[in-house]
Amino acid sequence: MNGSVLVVASINIDLVVVAERLPAPGETVLGGRFEVHDGGKGANQAVAAARAGAEVTVIGAVGNDEHGARAVATLAAEGIDVEGIRIVDSEPTGVALIVVGPRGENQIAVAPGANATLSLTGVDLARLAAADVVLVSHEVPAAASLAAVRAARRAILNPAPARALPAEVLAAGPILTPNEHELVVAIGNDDTDAALDELAARNAGPVIVTQGAAGALLAHGDLRERHAGYPAPAVVDTTGAGDTFCGVLGAWLAAGADLGAAIDAANAAGSLSVRAAGARAGMPRRDAIYALLRAAD
Repeated sequence: MNGSVLVVASINIDLVVVAERLPAPGETVLGGRFEVHDGGKGANQAVAAARAGAEVTVIGAVGNDEHGARAVATLAAEGIDVEGIRIVDSEPTGVALIVVGPRGENQIAVAPGANATLSLTGVDLARLAAADVVLVSHEVPAAASLAAVRAARRAILNPAPARALPAEVLAAGPILTPNEHELVVAIGNDDTDAALDELAARNAGPVIVTQGAAGALLAHGDLRERHAGYPAPAVVDTTGAGDTFCGVLGAWLAAGADLGAAIDAANAAGSLSVRAAGARAGMPRRDAIYALLRAAD
């Protein structure tokens, strides 16, 4: 596996409570276990792509604080090029507050911190244009994500957190990877089938709707192609499963795989990623992905 992946990345530290159940609005749930993990959708996707064998570069921003130093060091330890990460004195490193329930389901709130300051320079845009695949999400400012998809030769936009997708983004034709909730918000239609039809018609590139254990649905123009999921091990924590999907999708495409094969690899990786607590602990390396793909043949 080779090929270059550049991630315009949100970089966070995850503060996690593993609880007996998720709290209802206004409710406090006592007990549970507290953990600190490295996170941020973009940073997670970068780690997933690196473990899948891609040469990965990150552009992002962290605060000049202990969390930021930890986040950058952790990415560098994965073999990721971190020279494009800015150190911001005026803002703290982004933080996500996460509650994980007994079946691995979660609730997440994010304080973006330094992520909200990220803008792209001419040097950044040149690096984006040179990468085989660019990954970006909605956890960075809208102007940065739009600039990234416009500059990229091939872009994957994970439209999370959910928000409407403007015409300028759709005209650039990124590969979109919404889940079903993000799909209906992106297009403003609560009927998922109708929303997918409309988004596939309006986006100049493919749309891949991720559906957890059920797999993924590829839509491009009139094409509708289902890619089955893979049986997951005991689900410990679903945090980061979607990020794993995106990172591995990018790594496979950067290495020259066709889109269908890349989706299958991403589905396999996502199913493996839920086996451990934390967004990255269960992220598989490429050998484990290949093994699951071979076993399913």
